[in-house]
Amino acid sequence: MSNYSVEQIRTVALVGHGDTGKTLLAEALLQRSGAIPAMGSLERGDTLCDADPMERDYHHSLSAALVHLSHGDAHIQLIDTPGFPDFIGHALSALAAVDTALVVVNAQNGIELNTRRMMHWAGERGLCRMLVVNKIDAERVDLPGLLADLREAFGKEVLPLNLPAGGGTRVSDCFFAPDGDADFSSVEEAHQALVDQVVEVDEELMARYLEQGSIQPEELHEPFERALREGHLIPLCFVSARSGAGVGELLDVLARLAPNPTEGNPPLFERVDEAGGVTAFRSRPDPDAHVLAHVFKVVIDPFVGRMGVFRVHQGTVRRDMQLFAGDGRKPFKVGHLLRLQGRRHEEVPQLIPGDFGALTKIDELEFDVVLHDSHDEDHIRLQPLDFPVPMQGLAIEASRRGDEQRLAEVLQRLLAEDPCVRLDYNASTQETVLRGMGELHLRYLLERLTGSYKLEVSTRPPSVPYRETATRPAEGHSRHKKQTGGAGQFGEVFLRIEPLPRGAGFEFVDAIKGGVIPGQFIPSVEKGVRSALAAGPLAGFPVEDVKVTVYDGKSHSVDSKDIAFQNAGRKAMLDALRNAGGMVLEPVVSIAVTTPDANLGDITADLTGRRGQVLGTEPLSARVAMVRGQVPLAELDGYANRLKSITAGQGFYTLEASHYSAVPQDVQQRLSSGYKAVQEED
Repeated sequence: MSNYSVEQIRTVALVGHGDTGKTLLAEALLQRSGAIPAMGSLERGDTLCDADPMERDYHHSLSAALVHLSHGDAHIQLIDTPGFPDFIGHALSALAAVDTALVVVNAQNGIELNTRRMMHWAGERGLCRMLVVNKIDAERVDLPGLLADLREAFGKEVLPLNLPAGGGTRVSDCFFAPDGDADFSSVEEAHQALVDQVVEVDEELMARYLEQGSIQPEELHEPFERALREGHLIPLCFVSARSGAGVGELLDVLARLAPNPTEGNPPLFERVDEAGGVTAFRSRPDPDAHVLAHVFKVVIDPFVGRMGVFRVHQGTVRRDMQLFAGDGRKPFKVGHLLRLQGRRHEEVPQLIPGDFGALTKIDELEFDVVLHDSHDEDHIRLQPLDFPVPMQGLAIEASRRGDEQRLAEVLQRLLAEDPCVRLDYNASTQETVLRGMGELHLRYLLERLTGSYKLEVSTRPPSVPYRETATRPAEGHSRHKKQTGGAGQFGEVFLRIEPLPRGAGFEFVDAIKGGVIPGQFIPSVEKGVRSALAAGPLAGFPVEDVKVTVYDGKSHSVDSKDIAFQNAGRKAMLDALRNAGGMVLEPVVSIAVTTPDANLGDITADLTGRRGQVLGTEPLSARVAMVRGQVPLAELDGYANRLKSITAGQGFYTLEASHYSAVPQDVQQRLSSGYKAVQEED
């Protein structure tokens, strides 16, 4: 049995930008609570959360790590997440498992890219949010200025629960003990601001407060929780993980003020019936209810196999019970029920709502799947997370012949572990493209392939998927005649092509009259026509947005065969394309760039220089704006690094496929010349 109740559990994710000290803060919390005897070091590579060899080499977290600790009566379950934007998928996944997001800010660097992103995403998920300013004892920090910046960026709801004192060597509580001193501002004024903010959510309490003029902090627990749930309060704590200043106070805040699973905003689930109807409902943190658990992390180890890490939202998961995964109708048995402490784990008999757990060697444990214990249930899923689309890619192939199948299997494992990894196959260029969030992300994935799985691969930038089309109607004709002594081959085709609107694709029309081409050969003609579309005559790219009408032809009662009309159809199509004023099309993407307001001009100028069209800008906050536009995909090579340079690492962008458009004449000439040169060599 668990030695704690649901009400004693706190689920917390440490999120934020890279180099804010999240991993060291987790170490400090573990050490102060007695969960570990001493703090680990990033330099030595012996922290509990960064146990992977590649994390020790990088000196940064690369995936989410789970630990747990106890403080007072509270059992705190903590997720340390990576801060680099390239590994945002692991951080976002953690938000689906917790009730509270602790957004950590580097006191020296201030508000950074992932600070804003995690505050936004945590708010979208309805999580209780707290800000933690770390490294308060570092040199050249402006804590009063940073507090003002945080309030400007995230609203007047940001209020300090404590303030630095003694030159950043300690902190003074502003909530329970408002008579301390501080390096700046006033503890008493901060206490008053907290009380004023909290009582606003409770009319009865506010009336009593106005009548009495004061109220005891112990009476504010329930309205404090409500203010957190409603986003009416975003508490701010100051700490130094390295020196320990404020760490004990942060533990007190989590134990006394952070919500337990019965107090947080329960996640929204969706039930899908057999007819496809969707019914939304909230989970209940009741240990006696049906089981609902959500897999938010998958690890596939070359030696251990698949491990699914989950959060119990409802019911009790017990060893040896049977569970169903998603809409699967075949149950699996819970064998080894594990609780994780970094890379270490221990077997437990059961897990209750709010607990994190893990199961191994069960193929059904895929990312985002919901585990339940009733075969009568309709398909249940958690409200999906909105992950950014990975757009930076590398064409990848096995270096050694015979490794193709193994490479495909390993790539599927990488996809299973990270929701921000994608694999595309481009049929026109015959390339397998591995896509990630950035250069660092792709480098990490390649090191996994070569290091963990001992696979040698070769990579190159992916080809741009150009297309060709016709600009005017044209006629095509071909007669295929072959006589080899026995039965011959004969087929003759007349057709016309017409350009279609952009994005219309391909249309085939049978306009044969009088049976000059027998009906059984029309599919063969179409097959031949389609084969000609695979490589246009202008630059060798697939042809689209054309209508083909077959209107005449000839056949032979003995020699006409499928292969004859396939060949005739293909050659007639090529003949028509050569006369149709061919044009090369390029993919255009919609881009949304989030940037500091000061860099707006540089961003718009850079996009325009890439043949882009800026559609508009919009302010997101006092100092951050978004630029929306459309840019040819071919012009975005190296854009991630350019954006990083322009914005000092503070900008990020998202892409969506938009449409195809004609390339400029000079680009078409270059592509066409290159294609003809290759043909001549062949």
